[in-house]
Amino acid sequence: MVFRKLLGLAAAIVLGMVAVSGSAMAASKGKVFYLVPTLLDEFQTASVDSFKFTVESLGYEFQTLDGQNRADVQLNQLDDAISLKPAAIIMAAVDFNSVIPGIEKARAAGIPVIQFDRQITATMSDLTSVAGTVEIGQIAAAEIQRLLKGRHGSVKGKVLQILGDPGDPYTLDIQKGFEERMAAFKDVTIVTKPAMQWEASNAGDIAENQLQANPDIDLIFVHAAHLAVPVQAILEAKGKKPGDVMLVSSNGAPVGLELIRQGWEQVEVEQPLFAQVYGVVMLLDKLVKHEELKPGKYNVLGLEGTLTKEAWGWNIKLPGAAITKANVDDTRFWGNQKAPTTAVDVVK
Repeated sequence: MVFRKLLGLAAAIVLGMVAVSGSAMAASKGKVFYLVPTLLDEFQTASVDSFKFTVESLGYEFQTLDGQNRADVQLNQLDDAISLKPAAIIMAAVDFNSVIPGIEKARAAGIPVIQFDRQITATMSDLTSVAGTVEIGQIAAAEIQRLLKGRHGSVKGKVLQILGDPGDPYTLDIQKGFEERMAAFKDVTIVTKPAMQWEASNAGDIAENQLQANPDIDLIFVHAAHLAVPVQAILEAKGKKPGDVMLVSSNGAPVGLELIRQGWEQVEVEQPLFAQVYGVVMLLDKLVKHEELKPGKYNVLGLEGTLTKEAWGWNIKLPGAAITKANVDDTRFWGNQKAPTTAVDVVK
């Protein structure tokens, strides 16, 4: 008797779960795929978490496909996603050229394709969300001006700028924005060296050699937080204390925020990961419905995004923000690994 009652209760629970599941499926707006290039990168894993929360908050199902940094794997995943007729496909391409046929196939099937962080201009997409890399360089320039003035009473001194790989437009754009804003300050000497292939050890070698050749360097500006790690080690090995040679970085990775807390780094200019995600999600419903977007300024997590119509489709560009010791624990910065939890309000 007891067994029968338990069996009946179990059946009722299962039926209830099926009913809830059916209701959830009926309420779903469809599935959104996110084709991420790799899950071995903190930036990418943070983007997955943020997309999952925001996309599901809008009523879509969400699934991530890991390209494992292989173009062939990602292209196969794109074909598989297309066959399932999703509401939309978001992707960060492993290889810009090889994925183009897949993008064109998806759009021909009426599936909106959205590019995240990695801009593809050789074919049309429905939306691209990118960081304002020139603007990151401009923000870095303003912060470096402030730091040099604080040290010398005016904007003067010597800056070592360590780029990433010179074949990467990301670092070239940052350099452009930085040097344009520093050009007016003739009392600032800028020494620029590239860390080939974004290799951290190359940045360390550059710092060691340049500190020997130019012992009067006031500040080192590196174009990514992981490059700041060996630079800090070189400074410490040379007997420098935090702040003796100031350090500024960009991209906002967790290691950069930790160097700020330790006092070695004064400013980290964030690549606005969360805002880039929200810039996509706030426009997702319109893209799925194939409604026309409106160009202009959009407030995205407190940053002023700019939506424009380009030759390759709609493009939303988000500026970075300066992280200092005063605001380093703010959860809006992706390096703190705490995605905002106000998605529904943001995307209405």
